[in-house]
Amino acid sequence: MTPIQETILNKKTKNTPIWLMRQAGRYLPEFREIRKINPDFINLCLNENLSSEITLQPLKRFELDAAIIFSDILMLPYGLNQKVEFKKDFGPQLGPLSLDEISKVDEVGFIEKLYPIYKSIKKVSENNLIKNKNLIGFVGAPWTLLVYMINKHSPKKELIKDFFKDKFLIEKILPILEKFLKIHINQQIKNGATVIQIFDSWAGLLDEKDLPNYIYTPTQNLVEYVKSLNIPVICFPRGIKNYKNYCDIVEPDAVNIDYEVDPISICREIKIPVQGGLDPKVLLTDINNLKKQTLKYLDVFKDHPYIFNLGHGVLPETNPDMVDYLVKMVKDY
Repeated sequence: MTPIQETILNKKTKNTPIWLMRQAGRYLPEFREIRKINPDFINLCLNENLSSEITLQPLKRFELDAAIIFSDILMLPYGLNQKVEFKKDFGPQLGPLSLDEISKVDEVGFIEKLYPIYKSIKKVSENNLIKNKNLIGFVGAPWTLLVYMINKHSPKKELIKDFFKDKFLIEKILPILEKFLKIHINQQIKNGATVIQIFDSWAGLLDEKDLPNYIYTPTQNLVEYVKSLNIPVICFPRGIKNYKNYCDIVEPDAVNIDYEVDPISICREIKIPVQGGLDPKVLLTDINNLKKQTLKYLDVFKDHPYIFNLGHGVLPETNPDMVDYLVKMVKDY
């Protein structure tokens, strides 16, 4: 059993396992070399040779306990025929959302469109670097995907004014998202993913009264589905105000916390394994501060099943030496 599975399934942490969100990518010089020649992000995610190489790059450098497949949560709307492109210094830009177009997509066409992602997972799973480590597949939560598909770009701090105007559209799209998210999860597992993480990056945008309809129920359906395939599932409801409620209702195997919550109260209130928490900006400071902040999380969770990670993804301006220091420190704890 891998250190991550031991932590999640047996609720035991002999040595704190560590992996990092966005560990494969922008802060690594070897990734930037590939990116220079491959400016189209979607095409890069659909290049099974390059995406598998990028996934493994951090494992060649650092003693991490998992690889996370180099892909994006927005490959799902792309698979549903909504136009998706990534613009430099702007981020994702999505095309018009047509219920007619999305309703035409069938399972075969969807799998065909995203097939290179599954081949990439298979390639990584067969690589020696992944021995005794986990390969993490992932999806965006229905709510976060809905935000991108209707908002058409990152909401940063707020949704467009008339986001909830077309209730009919939202009610039709959520079941379609659930259906294809399950297909996407299943294909990742079939090809070698051993853990699934569900990213709800915009969970923090909703009022408490809207959580049951848009977050709790749709995510719980996915969590139950992943569990039915005998694979551990980690949820990351970033920015949510009440992690305890979320865990009690959605029941993931583990929960990733963001850096705005107090780890001490999380440790007290939450019984399931916890992952993450460290502010990625700490990696932009100095060794002493990194050491102090890292120890804070390791000490708080020393008697609680815990996987070390960040409270969001590694930032592009991060020095790989700082990541190296962090990984070694967690390993030596």
